[in-house]
This record gives sequence, C-alpha cells and structure tokens, in this order.
Amino acid sequence: MSTTTLTPRRGGSVTWACTSGFSPVFVFPFTPGDYYGVANLHEFQTLMYRPLYWYGSGGQPTVDYERSLAEPPVWDADGRTATITIKPYKWSNGETVDADGVMLWMHLLEAEKERFGGYTPGFFPDNLVSYGKVAEDKVSFTFDDAYSHNWVLMNQFSTITPLPKAWDRTADDAPADATHDPAQASAVYAYLRACNDDRAGWDTSPVWSVVNGPWKMDRYTIDGVSGECVLVPNESYSGPNKPWLDEFRLIPTDSDGDQYERLLKGPDTPDGVQIGFLPFDEITEPAEDPMAGGPNPLGEHYDLLPQLTYKIHYFPINFNNPTVKGRIFKELYFRQALQSCLDSNGAIRDVYKGYGYPTTGPVPALPDSPLLSPARRHDPYPFDVDRARALLEANGWDTSTTPALCVRPGTGPGEAGEGIPAGTPLRFSMRYAQGHETLTEVMRKFAADAARAGIEIELTEVEASVLVLEDTTCTPGPDSPCLWEFSDWNGGWGYGPGFYPTGEALYSTGSSVNFGSYSDPEADALIARTVKSDDLADLHAYQDYIAEQVPVIWMPNFPFRLLEVAKGLHGVAPVNPFGLINPEDWYYVEQEL
Repeated sequence: MSTTTLTPRRGGSVTWACTSGFSPVFVFPFTPGDYYGVANLHEFQTLMYRPLYWYGSGGQPTVDYERSLAEPPVWDADGRTATITIKPYKWSNGETVDADGVMLWMHLLEAEKERFGGYTPGFFPDNLVSYGKVAEDKVSFTFDDAYSHNWVLMNQFSTITPLPKAWDRTADDAPADATHDPAQASAVYAYLRACNDDRAGWDTSPVWSVVNGPWKMDRYTIDGVSGECVLVPNESYSGPNKPWLDEFRLIPTDSDGDQYERLLKGPDTPDGVQIGFLPFDEITEPAEDPMAGGPNPLGEHYDLLPQLTYKIHYFPINFNNPTVKGRIFKELYFRQALQSCLDSNGAIRDVYKGYGYPTTGPVPALPDSPLLSPARRHDPYPFDVDRARALLEANGWDTSTTPALCVRPGTGPGEAGEGIPAGTPLRFSMRYAQGHETLTEVMRKFAADAARAGIEIELTEVEASVLVLEDTTCTPGPDSPCLWEFSDWNGGWGYGPGFYPTGEALYSTGSSVNFGSYSDPEADALIARTVKSDDLADLHAYQDYIAEQVPVIWMPNFPFRLLEVAKGLHGVAPVNPFGLINPEDWYYVEQEL
C-alpha cells in the first residue's frame, strides 16, 4: 500500500488580476496621499522594498518579527526613548540594510513630510524631540511625551522604510549625502520622485533595481493609466521565506466583468489568472458567515478565500467645498439625515449576498476585538427615510419637493445654519468608481432613498484611478477649485500596516488622508488621548463621538475581496488582516509516492 505526499516544488508563475481601476502606478515607497493605497503599497512596493516592521502573522494582527528588518523596540525607563536594532539584511547591490538607511528615510520625511501619505500633522515625525544613529545597526527615537508603546510600534514606526545609499543622489551621476546632511534631502526627494514619474523606465532603472525584499522588477508595461508588472525572485534576498515561484505577474483589469471573464477561462489557459476576485454580483448562493464564505460558482478550478481585512468602508464629504454646499456639509443634522438614507442592511442582504457587515463607526466591526466600543456593535443611524425627512424639516427645509428648499435661513433653533440662504436646494453630485456593478446598485438605491427625504443626488461614474486623484484633500484656491462634493471609490480605510485604530490619519485636522478635510476640536482632543493611552475607555470615547458626528458616510462593509485561488496553488492562506501579501510563500506541488 502506498501513500501520497505533496512536496513544494520550485518554479511556476502566478498571475494576479488587480482590482479594476487599481494596478501599480507608484513605485517610490515614499508615497503621497493620492497614491497611498493597497495596490501601490501592500501588493507592490513592499514585495521589493521592505518596511522596518512587517505586520500580520499567521492571519493575526500582530507584528511578524521574523520577517521584519528590525528587532522589537527597546524603551528607556521614562517611556519616551526607543532604540531599534536593525538586522543585517542586504540590498541587492551588496549594501547592508543599516542605521544609515533609516536616517536617509527620516531626513526625507522631515524635509518632505507634506508629500507623504502616511504623515499626519502633529504626529510622526513632529512628535519627536530627537532621533539619531547610535551604532551602525541602531537608531534611537526620543518622543516629546510618553505615548502608548503599542500605538508607536503599530502606527508610527510602521511609516519607516529604510532606503539604500544608492538612492542618495540628486541625479543619475550626482551622488549626494542626505543620509548625514538633512539640508540635501529635498533635492534627493526631487530626483527620486522624477525617477518614479518616469514609469516607462521603471524596469530598466538603476534606482528601482536596488531592492532588499524577496522580489525585483523584471518588466513593467504602461497601459493607459494602468500598469502591468512582472516580478521575479531577488536572488540576493537575505531574509526568510525565499520565493518558490519563477515569477509573479500583476495585471490590470477594466471592470468586475472583465475580472470574472478572466476567471471563467480557468487558470491554465494562456491568458488565465491564478488569483482573481469574484465580483459580488456573480455570487450564486448567499454566505451565512462573511469570514468563511459560501458556495463557490467557480469551484471547479478555484478555491474561494474571503480576504477579510481590518478595515472600515465609507465615502467622504468635501467639507472644504467653497460653495454653499460646503456650509451644508458642516451641519450635523444634514449629515445625520444623509446617513439615515443609506440602507446598509438591505445592501448586505441583496447586493453583497450575505458577505457584508455594517460599518458602525471608525473601528472595524470584524474581526471582533475588544477595541470595538460596546455602543458600536449597533448602527447609530439605521436606515430610516422618515427620520431623515423629519431632521431636515426640523432644521428649516421644505421637503414637500425634491430637492428640498431652505425656508428658514439663519443660525437659531430650527434654522438651516450659517451661510445657507433661503431658497437653497438640497441638490448634490456624487462621483463613484466605475466598473463595479455592486457599487452602482448601492449608489442608485441610495440616491433613490435620499430623494424620498428631499435630497437630490446626481450620480456620475468615473474611472477609479482618476477619482482618487481628483476627489481628495484640498484647499480652495486658484490652482485648486476644490468643488467635488460626495465621492465613493468603493473603499474606505484599512488599518494596516499598523493595527491600533486611532484616528489621527483619518479625522484629525490637516491630515493628508483626511480626504474630506473634516475638522473638529473635540475630535482632535479625543484622538490626542488615544495615542497616549492604552486605556480602552479612551479609544471607546473617541470612536463613539466620531460615529455620531458622521464625518464620512458609513457604508456597508464586506471582505476586501473574495479571492479565487487556483486549485493546486498553496500557501495563500491564512489571509493577512492588513492586506499585505507574501507571494514568496506561494507554491505548487509535485506528487511523490
């Protein structure tokens, strides 16, 4: 009698079909807010340029120190100074990953922090008193106060990506020394940003070919605003988990329909994909548990793996819109009314086929965690068009027609609010990402329900990559009309690579990824308490306030994607809760008797 065992084999290729509208278009790991998303960071840059710490281990929201470039921080007795020891990883050009690489990053961050998507005013590096190299393999950071050590590790040190000395230059033939001289950092940044913007030259660039991760770029092809990329193993990679595969291909898709057509062809066809995403409108039978998934319509060739990440789902409102609409957005009663017009439970049932779950505030409801406030286990503004209409009528609006009209201007009780003239209509524009049938269905239902309350919303589909560039954080001025109103890119915010769900990035005044430019002194004060305290009461107080203030419109949440993984491809599970991927762990098998 013989037994069969499965043994990993070297070789093979995996093609990853990118989410429609989102493929790698920014390679420089000093990424601005406009490009600060999963497609550029977690599914592209980190494969080649490792961050200081790697987050997510065995499917759990913890730090993976084995994959990290550094040892755990060591804190002084006063709790304000952390010393970090860097492991002796190698860059592909032979350089050692060391303290100098961290210092180069820090000098660029200090000089160009406004251009970095992970920067929030008042926080890292603003909250440092000093930092410096204390040995070839050690750097220290002294903070201006005693902060939560968990928050610093997960939300502050997570922004650091050591850079190679080879990148410390101001031109191809002009080495610089921003590693030691911060005054040179802006010129070095300008050079690296220019190299990034020359997308046609990525795969031959002497800059981007210097990597310390398990992968390096072999080919990159521009397809309009999208890009197709082929990565191959970095033979000089000195970390654990060296790649089994020969190549990893990232290909753009035009729409959910395009994604599904590729999957229908199967993984073994010439243009087949080994990992894609099942569109929600192609689900044939509902799931009882969004974490486990339901029956798979592509089960002949693929295994269904819900990619449940630690995230919230919402769309922003432009508080900085300089017209009367911006003034309306600042009125809490209006935001509460608008939120009450969104039928989250209906969308979860009818659109997302049971794979959804509510977003009840700024902390994810799943995976379950003690970080979630008890009050946030319930929707603060359940779907209720009658309540929405009553809120508007109680605050100076005639809802007998759509759009409703302001009939009681002013700032007193029962009046519409500051700067809202009589006769103003509740008429708005909503731009949303094209190519997602489920999003289109949710938006159309939302607009119809809002109209029943007196709020007219004109819907326009826009290519996702264009949407995130145009409808973003802005200040009105000659070069920035800042006129967008509502914008939905079919996403929200994933708490990764850090885990602690404080709100300094999303809701604090001036943050580059506070896309709607929400600003509230009380929110700022509550956020400030969460970053200095590990007391859950402070985190709960912050999220309860933000949930009820509706700084964004909370959308029904769902697994980030429903991964379809080709049968025979192993190592993809468990899913990283922060959206990072490790294709170096993936492999095919050969049978042995």
